Amino acid sequence: MESSSGKGKGKKAQYYRHNHHNYNNHQPHMARSLTYHHRSTTASAAGKPFWRRVLTDEPPRQRKPQPVVLYFTSLRGIRRTFEDCRAVRAILRGFRVAVDEKDLSMDSSFRTELQNRLRSYGRPVSLPQLFVDGKLIGGADEVRHLHETGELQKVLAGAAGQDPAYVCSSCGGDRFVPCRVCSGSRKIFCEEELDGRWRRCENCNENGLVRCAGCCSS
Repeated sequence: MESSSGKGKGKKAQYYRHNHHNYNNHQPHMARSLTYHHRSTTASAAGKPFWRRVLTDEPPRQRKPQPVVLYFTSLRGIRRTFEDCRAVRAILRGFRVAVDEKDLSMDSSFRTELQNRLRSYGRPVSLPQLFVDGKLIGGADEVRHLHETGELQKVLAGAAGQDPAYVCSSCGGDRFVPCRVCSGSRKIFCEEELDGRWRRCENCNENGLVRCAGCCSS
């Protein structure tokens, strides 16, 4: 009886070794399948779909700073206008943002530019006028109101920062420099013509000045 029992156990062991060998032969195929399902499980474990994780893991895109443009005048001809311009400039300086200041008394082309921009809003030309990201914010009254209510900080949130104590080394803060072509004379001598004539310099404004490239956007 013991010998027959031993033979039975031997057959069982041989059968187990044979099936275990066949299982190992199929193991590489199962490993690839398990690897695939494992990656899917990891994605679901993150709590959101794979495509959403890809968008989330991407580095945030750098948004271009919103340009801030202020049209004003530095002339004291009209006291109220001059004080309004000075007040708005002081308010913006307190927010430490970069402002492209366009003084109409320094370049007459700024008036034409402002007229074209205000025409779409149906408003006459008055100073100062503030634009943020190409949109009209308003004059002195609107800027003061936004500043008092705390809304101006939100309007300027996307603007580039700038130290209010910064002074451009090229123009000294005037935002204009003498024209290098005519040296500020507004005239150039054309030697190409037979009789040689003086012509109006086309590179500068009526004051013989050009915008400083170091601190002005245009």
